[in-house]
This record gives sequence, C-alpha cells and structure tokens, in this order.
Amino acid sequence: MFAVMVAAFGETPEPLSDEYVQQLLASRSFWAVAAFEGDRVVGGITAHTIPMTRSHSAELFVYDLAVHEDSRRHGIGALLVDTLRALAADAGITVVFVPADADDDDALAFYRSQRCEESPVSIFTWDAASD
Repeated sequence: MFAVMVAAFGETPEPLSDEYVQQLLASRSFWAVAAFEGDRVVGGITAHTIPMTRSHSAELFVYDLAVHEDSRRHGIGALLVDTLRALAADAGITVVFVPADADDDDALAFYRSQRCEESPVSIFTWDAASD
C-alpha cells in the first residue's frame, strides 16, 4: 500500500525497515486501510488520530489517499473514504478531515464529490530543525 502511495504522488521512496512498519502499524493513533483487487493492492488511505484539548474527544486527520493509476475512476477512493469514516464512527470519532493542495485539481474535485463540507484553510509548514 505504501508503495502505491509513493508511486501515485511521484515521490522518491525511502526504504522502510520491517521494525518501523510494525511500529507504525501497531500505533493506536495510526490508521491504514488498503484496497485490493484480488491479491493486488490498488489503493490505500492513512490517517492519524488527533486528541482534542477542548473536549474528551479526537478527530481523524487523513494524511494520504491514493489509488493506483490504472484503478482510478472505479469508486475505490470513495470506498476507502467511506470505510475510514465508518471505522472512525465505530471508534467514537465524529470528525474526519483532510487537507488538499489548492492547485491539486484532481484531489479537490474528488473531495468535493464526497459529501463533505469544504473549509477555506491555509496550512503553513516549516522545517523544525531550521532557524
């Protein structure tokens, strides 16, 4: 699943050790759902639980959603979102959210089609190690 995501985003992968992947998958705050066609992984969604400070609750932050190029436009992305939302609801999480780059027309069109509320937000990032 992680390889499908790396390819979909055109990123250069860094080898992940088995120990790292096991630690990630064992984390209660990390969510991963894979989509299969037969034995082949064709997509996946990952998310992270964020505990809230205003109440005894948490929200779910979708970090990555990707579908293999030859499997797109078949409802797999929507099924991944629906599955993750159902799992979150079962866990008592009522808010699931995802950022999308303002210039990523495909992602924006997809998320707009997913029965969700769009929020005008800017996300700022910095390198924690730089001055």
